Amino acid sequence: MKTLRIAAVAAAAALTLTACSGTGQEDEGAESAEDLDLEVAVVTHGAPNDAFWSVVKSGADRAGEDLGVDVEYNSDPDVTKQAELVDAAVAEDVDGVVVSMANPDGLEKSVKAAIDAGVPVITINSGIQESKQFGAITHVGQSETIAGEAAGEKFNELGAKKLICVIHEAGNTGLEQRCAGAQKTFNGAMQNLQVDGADTSKAKNQIQSAVQADDSIDGVLALNAQVALGAVQAVDGANGNVQIGTFDLSEDLIEQIQDGNVAFAVDQQPYTQGYLGVQFLYLYAINGNEIGGGKPVYSGPALVTEENADEVLEYAKNGTR
Repeated sequence: MKTLRIAAVAAAAALTLTACSGTGQEDEGAESAEDLDLEVAVVTHGAPNDAFWSVVKSGADRAGEDLGVDVEYNSDPDVTKQAELVDAAVAEDVDGVVVSMANPDGLEKSVKAAIDAGVPVITINSGIQESKQFGAITHVGQSETIAGEAAGEKFNELGAKKLICVIHEAGNTGLEQRCAGAQKTFNGAMQNLQVDGADTSKAKNQIQSAVQADDSIDGVLALNAQVALGAVQAVDGANGNVQIGTFDLSEDLIEQIQDGNVAFAVDQQPYTQGYLGVQFLYLYAINGNEIGGGKPVYSGPALVTEENADEVLEYAKNGTR
């Protein structure tokens, strides 16, 4: 929430500055969103009913309410269909597109076509490496490599010696970067485990089988909250002394941290990704601002542990964490 307050103050300051000329004389200033009748399309790769993406949507919707921008949110985990959603938004002559790029190669043509058509783009969540290359104004999210490194260091603090990193979406470069980052800093042995995140029961069984097959595994790094909740059950079923860390949050996951069943979560603060994506396009439309200076704007990582879980849970209940 501090991130949002800082961003809001910065936005207010920027708008205040535009009300004065270099000589100190008042001028007409930037047009408002109401004057421009702005419409922004937010297109993500989120699966239906995914708790993480509902928080991103909440942030985007709130930015629309705060700034007077019409926000249209759509998502599809199939990159071909996601690209079609971007194309459709551009065809509808929207004033900007916010897009997550879990599969940058599959979206490159559509993102570049949007920019060529004069539609500004902000990338969020995934695609940090390709964002500038494709022509987006900036990227809002966390460096998955840096976040993974933080997770590996946390497992070192916990005393883990052998770790499995559970990848729940095949071909998602961001997930692979998380595991690679963790492997870079983790002092013990580590291997990746590919599971089907769309089938939570099967994913849980795959984690359980891996732990049962190798009793030296004492750490599981999940890459989203849903898989982490399954890992809690898997470890319990395997009767193993295994510590669990994860990326991303949900109310249920935070409660597991409170109870000591999950050691930590790496929070990329998805609410800010949705909010700032819309806000940055708003500032670009009314005042020509290009936030980020050609660099990404980091929304994380922030660690949630038993020490701060109570406070974070209150935000999660409001749909903002």
